[in-house]
Amino acid sequence: MDKNSMIASKSISFSPPDISELEVEEVVATLKSGWITTGPRVKKLEKEVVKRCGTSKAVCLNSQTACAEMTLRVLGVGAGDEVIVPAYTYTATASVVEHVGATLVLVDCELGKFTMDYDKLEEAITEKTKVIIPVDLFGIPCDYNRIFKIVEKKKELFHAGDNEIQKALNRIIVMDDGAHSFGATYKGKSVAQYPDFINFSFHAVKNLTTAEGGAVTWRDIKGVDNEALYKKYQLLSLHGQSKDALAKTKLGAWEYDIVGPWYKCNMTDIHAAIGLSQSRRYDSLMARRKWIIGEYDKVCEECGFTVLEHYTDEHNSSGHLYIVRLFKSSGEAFSGEERNDFITKMAELGVGTNVHYKPLPLHTAYKNLGFDIKDYPNAYEQYVNEVTLPLHTCLTDEDVNYVVWAVKKVYGDMNV
Repeated sequence: MDKNSMIASKSISFSPPDISELEVEEVVATLKSGWITTGPRVKKLEKEVVKRCGTSKAVCLNSQTACAEMTLRVLGVGAGDEVIVPAYTYTATASVVEHVGATLVLVDCELGKFTMDYDKLEEAITEKTKVIIPVDLFGIPCDYNRIFKIVEKKKELFHAGDNEIQKALNRIIVMDDGAHSFGATYKGKSVAQYPDFINFSFHAVKNLTTAEGGAVTWRDIKGVDNEALYKKYQLLSLHGQSKDALAKTKLGAWEYDIVGPWYKCNMTDIHAAIGLSQSRRYDSLMARRKWIIGEYDKVCEECGFTVLEHYTDEHNSSGHLYIVRLFKSSGEAFSGEERNDFITKMAELGVGTNVHYKPLPLHTAYKNLGFDIKDYPNAYEQYVNEVTLPLHTCLTDEDVNYVVWAVKKVYGDMNV
């Protein structure tokens, strides 16, 4: 096949789910079992999360967003409290702060980096700060050691509210957005070993998917009973109902109570069935992502683009997203228009790409909250020439080689 014919026939999706016969068989078995809502498979998936994270308990819900919101509610965060979030992230990191009625505080990126500026994080802390939500962007762990040094340094500003966990920790709580980082490690340990709480996403585009879903897990807290904390999540996520549906099916066990007028965001066994099969394949899926990243690194270095280090002596990424900042041969950054032209030309060659992310202050919702991108210049500079290449385990070796060829061709044809 000549190159023109290959181009005409190629269509590389940006991020399709990797679903094998294992997932299909497990879902069918679930449907045939007669139990399709929250039940034994959800409990089994929670144990898989605990095993991979090295924590004592985990709760599976219907999204990372639900996990984050329920955690803020578990922590007693609400009106009058402040929660610090990076300006460079997806809306789910920040929207949950609005959901609970707390005040959202955004922090710019470090100069030339996607990570939160830790000096500005320190400056942003006040007597009202209850929680910091760092983000393991693209699957790369944030600097937990630096964050906790800041938390300790600012400890005297913290005033615990009438909440058991706030009182037990007696400092700002670090609740990590781990939507991208399930399976990532920091200093040789699971990322879940560092923040107080971490919320993972199992959305369709994530490395491990349940179609829709997420999990929250936490480090043991002295003076806080893990079983009681687990039960609190169950109550919050299922209408405040004192028994779940599975417990109510036991003979004579129909009686229940509603202990609070709460929420509905539980995971179902159908979703958990997908996740259980994915978990069995997860190590090989992670290895495949690492190989693809290595191939992309080579072409991006050749073109003079800036990429992130996914695998270092300090951390191992989950390899979730492959982020590229585009630069001309002169070293000048691509403009937003040139970046968009690159994306269009890649699409013309059949390669789907994306942008991660528009900083929050560029969105209408956050403008309406009073945020202005002019106050976050570093985030804007990171965004304006960023493009994300397709990184998923449905890519064949031939597909990866084609993406590499397309990057070189588009960059060469743009003559920049």
